[in-house]
Amino acid sequence: MYKIENQRLPFRNRVVNEITSFFLSDTYNGDEKVVIISFKSDKRGSFFMHNEGKPLISNEILNRKGARKISDIPLEVIALLLRGQLQTVNLTEWLAVDHTVLLQNVMDELGVVRESEAIIQRVTHMSEKKVMKIIPAIAHEWLVHLEDMTEPDRLQHYAFLAKHHSDSVRCWAAYMIGLNVQLSLNEKLVGIRPFAADSHFGVREIAWMAMREATINQLNESVHYLVDWARDEDANIRRFAIELTRPHGVWAKHITALKEDPSIALPLLELVKSDSSKYVQDSVSNWLNDASKTNPSWVMDICNQWAKGSDTKETKRIVIRAMRSIVNKK
Repeated sequence: MYKIENQRLPFRNRVVNEITSFFLSDTYNGDEKVVIISFKSDKRGSFFMHNEGKPLISNEILNRKGARKISDIPLEVIALLLRGQLQTVNLTEWLAVDHTVLLQNVMDELGVVRESEAIIQRVTHMSEKKVMKIIPAIAHEWLVHLEDMTEPDRLQHYAFLAKHHSDSVRCWAAYMIGLNVQLSLNEKLVGIRPFAADSHFGVREIAWMAMREATINQLNESVHYLVDWARDEDANIRRFAIELTRPHGVWAKHITALKEDPSIALPLLELVKSDSSKYVQDSVSNWLNDASKTNPSWVMDICNQWAKGSDTKETKRIVIRAMRSIVNKK
């Protein structure tokens, strides 16, 4: 059981006028263990978390389904997310994470003291507060921070972020690959692969978003490299190859060349037109639905070809979903 005291926390729209603490207690082998997690305000009015001891996380929290509204997220979950000691379980939690607070806590973990105040200040004063702007901004800050390190220290710090328990922190690490101008396209794809195969939905989404700009700049080369990905035994990797090249995409820059000529990506699509994974099927059908907004006749031709040449339930499902915008217009 958790004993909660003083429940007003520095989280989104929950106002805090004082130092706030709450106590997480649990019983293990008859002994009660207490963890103190406090929120303290610095001179800039930002709130950061400090704790003593290692939190005891109940099975109830670990197995939660996740709240539908940010305001309904339990306070214990909020605290653990902001400390990077718990992964998000749905989009509501993923969007609710205050990356500035999390960043301060991660820098404290790494012992980044001298530069932390300036980094936090720059992120805090960003004019754009949307998560898809904050994550790349934090990734950029980490890249700049790592520049002055020796190679061993740089690799150690990056590995810490890339393998962190927090899915939000791994999102930063994924974007560091995409933003690194010193890496070639192939090197970026090699670096992003663990994130494309990550067990967490949010990390997998960020992985393809992080590679979007590089793909736009080198589209033909990207399709060439991604052919092997579309053949991979891991459904997450196959899905990445398709999602990365969607003409419109979600929360991402459009690929004009594919909006104008979707056939450029046909070598990828053909490989997954009867994929056994619904996760991949949905990505393929969404890809074609995107293309139907600018090239409906091309999508109709491809769907007709697939329906005739691949008489499987998987292809049928893809074709039906791919044609939804075209059908709705009739």
